[in-house]
Amino acid sequence: MIQPMTTTPIRLLIVDDHNLFRHGLIRILDDYAELQVVGQAANGQDALALVEELQPDLVLMDVNMPVMSGPDAVRQIQTRFPRLPVVMLTVSERDEDLFDAIRAGARGYLLKNVGAAELLDALQRVHAGEAILAPVMAARLLEEFRSLAAAPPREPAAAPSPELSERELDVLRLVAQGLSNKEIADALNLSEHTVKTHLANILAKLHLRSRAHAAAYAVQAGLVREVQSGR
Repeated sequence: MIQPMTTTPIRLLIVDDHNLFRHGLIRILDDYAELQVVGQAANGQDALALVEELQPDLVLMDVNMPVMSGPDAVRQIQTRFPRLPVVMLTVSERDEDLFDAIRAGARGYLLKNVGAAELLDALQRVHAGEAILAPVMAARLLEEFRSLAAAPPREPAAAPSPELSERELDVLRLVAQGLSNKEIADALNLSEHTVKTHLANILAKLHLRSRAHAAAYAVQAGLVREVQSGR
C-alpha cells in the first residue's frame, strides 16, 4: 500500500483531448485522498488559462492534442510558472515526443498503460522534486545519453561550468547516474533538502530547465565517464 508523501492533497490539473479518458481518470483518482483534481482541459491552450486561474500543484498532460500540443504548453508553463511541474501521460512511445517533452521542461513522461497505484506514486515523487519516466522511455533516454558519451568530444571539448562548486559538481555527477534525491543525500551525507537546493542552483547556473537536462549536460561534459573511471 502506498504511504502518503504529503499531509495535504496534491492539487492536480488534468489535460487531455479525449473526454472519456479524462473523465475516467478523474473517477479513478477520486479514490485517492492524496490527490485533488481541481480542473481539466482538452488542450494546451485551455490548460494555460486554467493554470493561471487555479494555480495547481502539478499538471498531468497528454502529448498530442489539438490547438496546442503538450510540449508547446509545457514550454509556456515553464516560462510563466517555472516551479510548476508537468508530467506527460500519453500513448506515444516515439523518441521524438519523449525528447521534445523533456527539452520543453517536463518532469515526467508516463504511458497510459500505467496502473493507478503507479501513477499516484509517480505524481507524488514528482511533486516531491524527482523526475519520473516510464521504464521503456527511460531506457531510450539512457541510450541517447550513452550515444552522446560515446561520441568524439567537440573541439574545444565541453567542460563543466566554472560557476559550479565542487559539491554542486558531485550532485550533478550523481544526477547523471540516475540517483534519486534520497540516494544522492545518502551518498554525500547531506539532507534531501540540501540536495534539492544544490540541484536548483545547478539548474539556475547552467540555465537548464529540468533534471533530465542536467543529466544530459553532465554526459556531454564528460562527468559520467569521469565517475565511471574512478576519477
